[in-house]
Amino acid sequence: MRAHDLLDRYDTVIVGGGHNGLVAAAYLARAGRTVAVLERLGATGGAAVSTRPFPGVDARLSRYSYLVSLLPKKIVRDLELRFATRTRTVSSYTPTVRDGRATGLLVGGGAGRTREAFARLTGGEREYAAWERFYETTRHVAERVFPTLTEPLPTRDALRERVGDDAAWRLLFEQPIGVGIEECFTDDLVRGVVLTDALIGTFADAHDPTLAQNRCFLYHVIGNGTGDWDVPVGGMGALTDALADAARTAGAHLVTGHEVTRIETDGSAAEVTYRTDSGDGTVAAAHVLVNASPQDLARLLGDVPPAPAEGAQLKVNMLLERLPRLKDTSVDPREAFAGTFHVAEGYGELATAYAEAAAGALPSAPPSEIYCHSLTDPTILAPDLVERGYQTLTLFGLHTPARLFTADNDRARADLLQATLAQLNTHLAEPIEDCLAQDADGRPCIEAKTPLDLERDLRLPGGNIFHRALSFPYEQDGTGRWGVETAHPNVLLCGAGAVRGGGVSGIPGHNAAMAVLGH
Repeated sequence: MRAHDLLDRYDTVIVGGGHNGLVAAAYLARAGRTVAVLERLGATGGAAVSTRPFPGVDARLSRYSYLVSLLPKKIVRDLELRFATRTRTVSSYTPTVRDGRATGLLVGGGAGRTREAFARLTGGEREYAAWERFYETTRHVAERVFPTLTEPLPTRDALRERVGDDAAWRLLFEQPIGVGIEECFTDDLVRGVVLTDALIGTFADAHDPTLAQNRCFLYHVIGNGTGDWDVPVGGMGALTDALADAARTAGAHLVTGHEVTRIETDGSAAEVTYRTDSGDGTVAAAHVLVNASPQDLARLLGDVPPAPAEGAQLKVNMLLERLPRLKDTSVDPREAFAGTFHVAEGYGELATAYAEAAAGALPSAPPSEIYCHSLTDPTILAPDLVERGYQTLTLFGLHTPARLFTADNDRARADLLQATLAQLNTHLAEPIEDCLAQDADGRPCIEAKTPLDLERDLRLPGGNIFHRALSFPYEQDGTGRWGVETAHPNVLLCGAGAVRGGGVSGIPGHNAAMAVLGH
């Protein structure tokens, strides 16, 4: 839609065309409201997009966000989305060295096979039994908590009563997750595999008294009541393309290249000012939904922005001519990389990496986790690349807070990437660099993004992938009925910075739409 086709007034104007804004637009338009979405960039999708990052190579990668767990099936059904996910055949593989021998822990392929993998690694049945008990607890919590994410916020007491298990509540909501992990497990590697879900994009120690790691862990284990992380068929852009189609079909107006610069409101009516290449404009609205960070919300309203929450991740995209061979010859690389491939993520290794980064140094053994999208969904590669055996790799590095890159982002990025690949290579029978494909200009098909890169490219304050520190999914001071409310009755925050935001979920978009509709 072109700028001059915009109406003078809408029931709702949505600032930002990321996936949450598109969810809200689709719900509201389907309810008969007039809706406009103003997106700064040249395309909608935000961080949930698929792109071809390597010149001359037809590989459509999920460049930023890359797996799906928190998107409720309810939203997919309600909006009749043409979008599907596939379950990964393997949950995870973690290589290690025991008694001088390359080995590892493969979780997947059925309970019997997983039990045998635990026994080979740990020498007994105890750790597998503990694993089963631990994740039975998280499944219990997931089944009870996840449905509440698309309902009005419960009180803390109401959510605790709904969980109905004091030990589970204490494990996840009250004591540092490290306490429970150390009580449940004895093997360092098993402890580390469990802890990683508490550290995705979150710079915290296992025993952090703020429980930032607990909140991160909770959101990583409750998705759709199972905690499963699935592969989006067609890449993450397939989701946002489907959402944009649903919004347009319902009658929403989606315009790109429109940067909102100001929101003025008296609490019942609002005016939104935007900038385009051809000049400025304004549009009136009864409601404004902001699909951006809390910092952007404050800036648009002329308020003092809150301090940004620090991001802490390295995102690396690779295209390979072939998967690398492993030193652990007991596992097929096609299985090892189909799930989450953990590198330097033993419990002690994670603690060391945290301590080094907290002291201002890049981790000497950078922890990371990797998976191969194309093993589960080859549609993201052109048929000729599939025939030739090409594969993608997505790497997500932990304990790399933004503060480590402020002095010289380019140099720190290069140093960290080199160290991260070197750490991966300690488990490979051939260097990963030898497996990289080349683009049309003869350059290796690899790109890395630091928190500062994400701040620059996507306007994520501090490079934080959750927009701000995650919160427990219950009422707290100032959260409002749905967790999207602001100081202005007709201005709502529908981005990842809302309560129950973070990740690719669409939940803040759904909840903001419900708030507008008076549910």
